[in-house]
Amino acid sequence: MNLVAVVKRDCPTCSLIEPVLKQLDAAMDVTLEVVTQDDPAFPSGVTQVQFDDDLFYSYHHDIETVPTLLRVDEGVEQSRLVGWKRDEWESFTGVPDLGPGLPDWRPGCGSLSVDPSLVDELRTRFEGHRLKARRVDLADLEDDIEAMFDRGWSDGLPVVPPTETRVLRMLQGTTRAPDEIVAVVPPDLVECTVEKVAINAVLAGCLPEYLPVVLTAVEAACTDEFNMHGLLATTMPVGPVMIVNGPVRQRIGMNAGVNVLGQGNRANSTIGRALQLTVRNVGGGRPGGVDRATQGNPGKLSFCFPEDEEGSPFEPLHVERGFAPDASTITLFPGEGPRGLVDQLSRDPESLARSFAACLRTVQHPKLPMVFDAILIIGPEHGRVFKEAGWTKAQLKERLHELTLLDGAEIIRGAHGIAEGVPEGFKDVQLPKFRPDGLLIVHAGGGAGLFSTIIGGWANGETGSQPTTREIRS
Repeated sequence: MNLVAVVKRDCPTCSLIEPVLKQLDAAMDVTLEVVTQDDPAFPSGVTQVQFDDDLFYSYHHDIETVPTLLRVDEGVEQSRLVGWKRDEWESFTGVPDLGPGLPDWRPGCGSLSVDPSLVDELRTRFEGHRLKARRVDLADLEDDIEAMFDRGWSDGLPVVPPTETRVLRMLQGTTRAPDEIVAVVPPDLVECTVEKVAINAVLAGCLPEYLPVVLTAVEAACTDEFNMHGLLATTMPVGPVMIVNGPVRQRIGMNAGVNVLGQGNRANSTIGRALQLTVRNVGGGRPGGVDRATQGNPGKLSFCFPEDEEGSPFEPLHVERGFAPDASTITLFPGEGPRGLVDQLSRDPESLARSFAACLRTVQHPKLPMVFDAILIIGPEHGRVFKEAGWTKAQLKERLHELTLLDGAEIIRGAHGIAEGVPEGFKDVQLPKFRPDGLLIVHAGGGAGLFSTIIGGWANGETGSQPTTREIRS
């Protein structure tokens, strides 16, 4: 039997079992090799000792704890034990009476190959070859932050230098291969790999656990359904708005409460930014180029928030759109900046619905029907009004569609002295403000304040953009 024991002297359990290693080395049916991480003279009295001074063996065999005992056949690991437990070691090795006088069990210690102070250096040394992106060398006197501004990699705010170490650390957030093609990114229609997304996630300031969300957002944005190219090229002040649903919200620490659409939460702020930087740096979507927004809006830096599902009176957005409650999803919406909606007095759902409808009628222009979708973000105090009255989301949507029907005579061109509007031929009909599925309702915000928010959309239909939902995978 061929065995390999990985140990280090600076581990009480490894030092404790030094007599056991000598027993195994002396056993007739066992060939033992000891790989020692920190001292070539440890353990004593063993024939074959390999000093793993560069931690190559430990890193490539995924040693997380020492001692680890491997059973090896023709150089291939068959099974392993971690720590010291006498009966398991005897069964594993076939050698009886191991370690007489020793405690029956002791836990192991952390391997040097997973030491937080070393693991990034080891990953860079041993896995740097996996990265295919071009390396950019900076002159000794260049400031790295200013250099990235000068090269056009920034959205106008400082970005994090995407060193090999940081990119490899970011890639730990996904099981997908670095060279896997995620999407073809407009406007330049460039193939974008997982590695390229990871680079832009580093630039944006993401943590590795955010990467699956960013990857899914890039996939969703680069579809005909969402039409990122059209969203870039429009002169309207719109960009991708990302709504996150499911368990991932809490797992990565997103904020669905106080100041949900504002600053202060790393996940909210950097995930949306990573999508925008990927479109900019990979796809070439830069302001003044294909990005032709007349005025734009601050949300084009980053616009990402989670729904407060736990506090909501309604079913979550992703469930409404056909996904399982325990699925994690992102929904991309082509939206403008948020506009506040104030109603401090309504305490019954009909009155509040009428307030919502009056504000929703003004999305982009009060005389334009069915051209633009919208998101209605209902705050907790407004949400409580509907919850206490027993209204469902479907009931509220139906009432809002009724209340936002537009009389043709009020919205034809020239009515009320406003040239904008629909052609004269519509003066005798009613037209809905929104398509049947063009109004998204979500729940988010702090617990105090009778406020909600509207996010107006961009042109919908075949020449515009559709709200797009995708499930997040690791």
